[in-house]
Amino acid sequence: MRIRVPASSANLGPGFDSCGIAVSYYLQLEIGEEQANWEIIHQLGDEIPADEENMLVKTALRLAPSLVPRKIKMTTEIPVARGLGSSSSVIVAGIELANRLGSLGLTLEDKLKIATEIEGHPDNVAPAMCGGFVTASFYQNELHYEKHYFPECDLVAVIPHEEFLTSESRGLLPQEIPFSKAVAQSAIANVMVAAIVKGDLDVAGKMMEKDLFHEPYRAGKVPCLREVREIAHGAQAYGTFLSGAGPTVLTLIAPERTEKFLKALGALGDGYTIDSLHVDTDGVQFF
Repeated sequence: MRIRVPASSANLGPGFDSCGIAVSYYLQLEIGEEQANWEIIHQLGDEIPADEENMLVKTALRLAPSLVPRKIKMTTEIPVARGLGSSSSVIVAGIELANRLGSLGLTLEDKLKIATEIEGHPDNVAPAMCGGFVTASFYQNELHYEKHYFPECDLVAVIPHEEFLTSESRGLLPQEIPFSKAVAQSAIANVMVAAIVKGDLDVAGKMMEKDLFHEPYRAGKVPCLREVREIAHGAQAYGTFLSGAGPTVLTLIAPERTEKFLKALGALGDGYTIDSLHVDTDGVQFF
Protein backbone atom coordinates (compact mmCIF):
# COMPACT_ATOMS: atom_id res chain seq x y z
CA MET A 1 0.00 0.00 0.00
CA ARG A 2 1.30 3.45 -0.90
CA ILE A 3 0.29 7.04 -0.18
CA ARG A 4 1.56 10.06 -2.13
CA VAL A 5 1.15 13.70 -1.13
CA PRO A 6 2.30 16.74 -3.15
CA ALA A 7 4.17 19.74 -1.84
CA SER A 8 2.27 23.01 -1.63
CA SER A 9 2.87 26.73 -1.92
CA ALA A 10 0.74 28.99 0.24
CA ASN A 11 -0.35 32.63 -0.07
CA LEU A 12 0.61 33.24 -3.73
CA GLY A 13 1.47 36.73 -2.55
CA PRO A 14 -1.71 38.44 -1.28
CA GLY A 15 -3.78 35.30 -0.50
CA PHE A 16 -2.40 35.13 3.02
CA ASP A 17 -3.35 31.95 4.94
CA SER A 18 -6.12 31.26 2.43
CA CYS A 19 -4.77 30.54 -1.08
CA GLY A 20 -2.44 27.78 -2.18
CA ILE A 21 -1.39 25.50 -5.02
CA ALA A 22 -0.19 21.91 -5.04
CA VAL A 23 3.37 21.59 -6.36
CA SER A 24 5.05 18.63 -8.09
CA TYR A 25 7.44 17.59 -5.33
CA TYR A 26 6.15 14.54 -3.46
CA LEU A 27 6.16 12.79 -0.10
CA GLN A 28 5.62 9.04 -0.57
CA LEU A 29 4.87 6.28 1.92
CA GLU A 30 5.25 2.56 1.47
CA ILE A 31 3.25 0.84 4.21
CA GLY A 32 4.62 -2.55 5.24
CA GLU A 33 3.32 -5.37 7.37
CA GLU A 34 2.19 -5.17 10.98
CA GLN A 35 4.86 -5.50 13.65
CA ALA A 36 5.42 -4.92 17.36
CA ASN A 37 6.48 -1.26 17.12
CA TRP A 38 6.23 1.62 14.70
CA GLU A 39 9.28 1.95 12.48
CA ILE A 40 9.68 4.85 10.04
CA ILE A 41 12.54 4.46 7.59
CA HIS A 42 13.62 7.84 6.22
CA GLN A 43 16.70 9.82 5.19
CA LEU A 44 15.88 13.07 6.98
CA GLY A 45 18.46 12.85 9.73
CA ASP A 46 18.50 11.91 13.39
CA GLU A 47 16.44 14.95 14.41
CA ILE A 48 13.36 13.42 12.77
CA PRO A 49 11.98 10.55 14.93
CA ALA A 50 11.80 7.09 13.41
CA ASP A 51 9.21 5.69 15.84
CA GLU A 52 5.78 6.59 17.23
CA GLU A 53 7.07 10.12 17.93
CA ASN A 54 7.23 10.84 14.20
CA MET A 55 4.63 13.43 13.15
CA LEU A 56 3.19 10.96 10.66
CA VAL A 57 2.41 8.37 13.34
CA LYS A 58 1.30 10.94 15.92
CA THR A 59 -1.20 12.35 13.42
CA ALA A 60 -2.52 8.89 12.52
CA LEU A 61 -2.88 7.82 16.18
CA ARG A 62 -4.70 11.04 16.98
CA LEU A 63 -7.48 9.79 14.71
CA ALA A 64 -7.17 6.05 15.25
CA PRO A 65 -5.43 5.28 18.58
CA SER A 66 -5.82 1.50 18.19
CA LEU A 67 -3.85 1.21 14.94
CA VAL A 68 -1.47 -1.73 14.92
CA PRO A 69 2.14 -0.58 14.40
CA ARG A 70 3.67 -0.91 10.96
CA LYS A 71 6.98 -0.56 9.22
CA ILE A 72 6.78 2.43 6.87
CA LYS A 73 9.28 3.68 4.32
CA MET A 74 9.01 7.45 3.95
CA THR A 75 10.70 9.23 1.05
CA THR A 76 10.28 12.88 0.21
CA GLU A 77 11.40 15.37 -2.40
CA ILE A 78 9.95 18.26 -0.38
CA PRO A 79 12.72 20.31 1.26
CA VAL A 80 12.20 20.89 4.98
CA ALA A 81 11.58 24.42 6.30
CA ARG A 82 11.67 26.01 2.85
CA GLY A 83 8.07 27.20 2.44
CA LEU A 84 6.83 24.24 0.40
CA GLY A 85 4.54 22.59 2.94
CA SER A 86 6.81 19.83 4.21
CA SER A 87 5.01 19.54 7.56
CA SER A 88 1.58 19.83 5.93
CA SER A 89 2.39 16.93 3.61
CA VAL A 90 3.17 14.74 6.63
CA ILE A 91 -0.07 15.75 8.36
CA VAL A 92 -2.10 14.97 5.24
CA ALA A 93 -0.29 11.64 4.86
CA GLY A 94 -0.94 10.78 8.52
CA ILE A 95 -4.65 11.46 8.16
CA GLU A 96 -4.84 9.32 5.04
CA LEU A 97 -2.87 6.58 6.79
CA ALA A 98 -5.35 6.52 9.67
CA ASN A 99 -8.31 6.67 7.33
CA ARG A 100 -7.09 3.68 5.29
CA LEU A 101 -5.66 1.45 8.01
CA GLY A 102 -8.40 2.29 10.49
CA SER A 103 -11.26 2.10 7.94
CA LEU A 104 -12.57 5.41 9.28
CA GLY A 105 -14.57 6.34 6.19
CA LEU A 106 -13.64 10.01 6.42
CA THR A 107 -14.93 12.32 3.71
CA LEU A 108 -12.71 14.88 2.02
CA GLU A 109 -14.39 17.56 4.12
CA ASP A 110 -13.70 15.57 7.31
CA LYS A 111 -10.04 15.11 6.44
CA LEU A 112 -9.54 18.73 5.47
CA LYS A 113 -11.16 19.99 8.68
CA ILE A 114 -8.90 17.74 10.77
CA ALA A 115 -5.79 18.81 8.85
CA THR A 116 -6.69 22.48 9.23
CA GLU A 117 -7.26 22.12 12.97
CA ILE A 118 -3.84 20.49 13.35
CA GLU A 119 -1.99 22.94 11.09
CA GLY A 120 -3.92 26.03 12.20
CA HIS A 121 -4.81 27.29 8.72
CA PRO A 122 -5.81 25.62 5.44
CA ASP A 123 -3.53 27.28 2.87
CA ASN A 124 -1.05 24.36 2.64
CA VAL A 125 -3.09 21.35 3.70
CA ALA A 126 -5.98 22.15 1.33
CA PRO A 127 -4.00 22.03 -1.94
CA ALA A 128 -1.91 19.11 -0.66
CA MET A 129 -5.12 17.20 -0.09
CA CYS A 130 -7.17 18.42 -3.07
CA GLY A 131 -4.55 19.26 -5.70
CA GLY A 132 -4.74 22.28 -8.00
CA PHE A 133 -5.50 25.78 -6.73
CA VAL A 134 -7.53 26.03 -3.54
CA THR A 135 -8.98 29.02 -1.74
CA ALA A 136 -10.12 28.34 1.81
CA SER A 137 -11.16 30.04 5.03
CA PHE A 138 -11.17 28.77 8.60
CA TYR A 139 -13.02 31.19 10.83
CA GLN A 140 -14.99 30.58 14.03
CA ASN A 141 -14.28 26.87 13.61
CA GLU A 142 -16.01 26.79 10.23
CA LEU A 143 -14.09 25.60 7.18
CA HIS A 144 -15.05 26.61 3.65
CA TYR A 145 -13.01 25.86 0.56
CA GLU A 146 -13.14 25.84 -3.23
CA LYS A 147 -10.84 24.00 -5.62
CA HIS A 148 -10.14 25.62 -8.98
CA TYR A 149 -8.22 24.74 -12.10
CA PHE A 150 -4.93 26.63 -12.25
CA PRO A 151 -3.95 27.97 -15.68
CA GLU A 152 -1.20 26.12 -17.53
CA CYS A 153 2.30 27.36 -16.69
CA ASP A 154 5.65 26.30 -15.28
CA LEU A 155 6.66 26.96 -11.70
CA VAL A 156 10.32 27.82 -11.31
CA ALA A 157 11.47 27.40 -7.73
CA VAL A 158 14.56 29.11 -6.30
CA ILE A 159 15.21 27.28 -3.03
CA PRO A 160 17.89 28.71 -0.70
CA HIS A 161 19.95 26.05 1.02
CA GLU A 162 19.43 27.67 4.42
CA GLU A 163 16.28 26.87 6.41
CA PHE A 164 13.77 29.52 7.43
CA LEU A 165 11.40 28.18 10.07
CA THR A 166 7.75 29.23 9.85
CA SER A 167 7.77 30.16 13.53
CA GLU A 168 10.65 32.56 12.92
CA SER A 169 9.04 33.93 9.77
CA ARG A 170 5.71 34.59 11.49
CA GLY A 171 7.55 36.44 14.22
CA LEU A 172 8.47 39.12 11.67
CA LEU A 173 4.83 40.02 11.00
CA PRO A 174 3.03 42.93 12.68
CA GLN A 175 0.16 42.32 15.08
CA GLU A 176 -1.96 45.00 13.39
CA ILE A 177 -2.07 46.91 10.12
CA PRO A 178 -4.04 50.05 9.21
CA PHE A 179 -7.61 49.55 8.01
CA SER A 180 -6.86 51.27 4.69
CA LYS A 181 -4.02 48.82 4.01
CA ALA A 182 -6.29 45.87 4.83
CA VAL A 183 -8.88 47.18 2.35
CA ALA A 184 -6.24 47.55 -0.35
CA GLN A 185 -4.90 44.05 0.36
CA SER A 186 -8.40 42.57 0.14
CA ALA A 187 -8.92 44.18 -3.26
CA ILE A 188 -5.57 42.91 -4.56
CA ALA A 189 -6.27 39.36 -3.37
CA ASN A 190 -9.79 39.41 -4.82
CA VAL A 191 -8.54 40.46 -8.24
CA MET A 192 -5.81 37.81 -8.12
CA VAL A 193 -8.29 35.01 -7.41
CA ALA A 194 -10.71 36.25 -10.07
CA ALA A 195 -7.88 36.42 -12.63
CA ILE A 196 -6.77 32.86 -11.84
CA VAL A 197 -10.31 31.54 -12.19
CA LYS A 198 -10.63 33.42 -15.48
CA GLY A 199 -7.32 31.99 -16.67
CA ASP A 200 -5.59 35.36 -16.90
CA LEU A 201 -2.10 34.82 -15.50
CA ASP A 202 -0.91 38.20 -16.74
CA VAL A 203 -3.21 39.98 -14.28
CA ALA A 204 -2.89 37.30 -11.59
CA GLY A 205 0.90 37.55 -11.69
CA LYS A 206 0.82 41.32 -11.31
CA MET A 207 -1.42 41.00 -8.25
CA MET A 208 0.85 38.35 -6.74
CA GLU A 209 3.65 40.92 -6.64
CA LYS A 210 1.56 43.53 -4.78
CA ASP A 211 1.20 41.77 -1.42
CA LEU A 212 0.94 44.03 1.64
CA PHE A 213 0.43 41.45 4.40
CA HIS A 214 3.67 39.52 4.66
CA GLU A 215 6.28 39.95 1.90
CA PRO A 216 7.32 43.48 2.92
CA TYR A 217 8.16 42.17 6.41
CA ARG A 218 9.85 38.94 5.33
CA ALA A 219 11.78 40.17 2.28
CA GLY A 220 14.77 41.22 4.39
CA LYS A 221 15.32 37.56 5.33
CA VAL A 222 15.05 36.45 1.69
CA PRO A 223 17.45 38.75 -0.18
CA CYS A 224 17.11 36.76 -3.41
CA LEU A 225 13.41 37.69 -3.75
CA ARG A 226 14.09 41.08 -5.32
CA GLU A 227 16.82 39.71 -7.59
CA VAL A 228 14.73 36.77 -8.80
CA ARG A 229 11.83 39.13 -9.48
CA GLU A 230 14.03 41.42 -11.56
CA ILE A 231 15.36 38.49 -13.59
CA ALA A 232 11.82 37.17 -14.01
CA HIS A 233 10.62 40.53 -15.35
CA GLY A 234 13.41 40.39 -17.92
CA ALA A 235 12.22 36.91 -18.94
CA GLN A 236 8.59 38.13 -19.28
CA ALA A 237 7.37 35.86 -16.50
CA TYR A 238 3.86 36.24 -15.13
CA GLY A 239 4.81 36.88 -11.52
CA THR A 240 7.17 36.05 -8.68
CA PHE A 241 6.30 35.59 -5.01
CA LEU A 242 7.54 34.22 -1.73
CA SER A 243 6.35 30.63 -1.30
CA GLY A 244 4.53 30.41 2.01
CA ALA A 245 6.70 31.77 4.80
CA GLY A 246 9.79 31.40 2.59
CA PRO A 247 12.60 31.23 1.85
CA THR A 248 11.66 29.53 -1.46
CA VAL A 249 10.79 31.97 -4.24
CA LEU A 250 8.39 30.80 -6.95
CA THR A 251 7.94 32.29 -10.41
CA LEU A 252 5.04 31.55 -12.77
CA ILE A 253 6.16 31.53 -16.38
CA ALA A 254 5.01 30.31 -19.79
CA PRO A 255 6.70 26.96 -20.62
CA GLU A 256 8.32 28.33 -23.79
CA ARG A 257 10.17 30.94 -21.69
CA THR A 258 11.34 28.64 -18.92
CA GLU A 259 14.68 27.55 -20.38
CA LYS A 260 15.84 31.13 -20.95
CA PHE A 261 14.76 32.08 -17.43
CA LEU A 262 16.61 29.14 -15.88
CA LYS A 263 19.81 30.17 -17.64
CA ALA A 264 19.40 33.76 -16.45
CA LEU A 265 19.01 32.57 -12.86
CA GLY A 266 22.60 31.36 -13.02
CA ALA A 267 23.50 34.92 -12.03
CA LEU A 268 22.34 34.11 -8.49
CA GLY A 269 25.45 32.03 -7.93
CA ASP A 270 25.78 29.19 -5.44
CA GLY A 271 23.57 28.62 -2.41
CA TYR A 272 20.37 27.73 -4.22
CA THR A 273 18.60 24.78 -5.75
CA ILE A 274 16.72 25.86 -8.88
CA ASP A 275 14.03 23.61 -10.30
CA SER A 276 11.27 23.71 -12.89
CA LEU A 277 8.00 22.29 -11.54
CA HIS A 278 4.29 22.33 -12.30
CA VAL A 279 0.96 22.45 -10.47
CA ASP A 280 -0.13 19.01 -9.25
CA THR A 281 -3.81 18.43 -10.04
CA ASP A 282 -4.40 15.21 -8.07
CA GLY A 283 -3.63 15.96 -4.44
CA VAL A 284 -3.17 13.06 -2.03
CA GLN A 285 -3.26 9.68 -3.75
CA PHE A 286 -3.66 6.13 -2.46
CA PHE A 287 -2.30 3.14 -4.41
